[in-house]
Amino acid sequence: RSVRGANLCRISIFRPQQDDTVVISSVIDNLVKGAAGQAIQNMNIMFNFEETMTDDAIRRLFSSIQNQASSISSVS
Repeated sequence: RSVRGANLCRISIFRPQQDDTVVISSVIDNLVKGAAGQAIQNMNIMFNFEETMTDDAIRRLFSSIQNQASSISSVS
């Protein structure tokens, strides 16, 4: 959860007891680091939004626009 929505990687190292093995794990938010994150970044650039604006912020923005449009159409 600590990497969700963040552009970072968490790494942990673990050595099981009585073993010559070391376990290394890393966690990233694939939506931020993957193709979906790139698509959001490109859309932000296209619409002149801040490049790092998150999908949650975009969702709130479009929801606000839809609410304004609904209130305008209900008045007319």
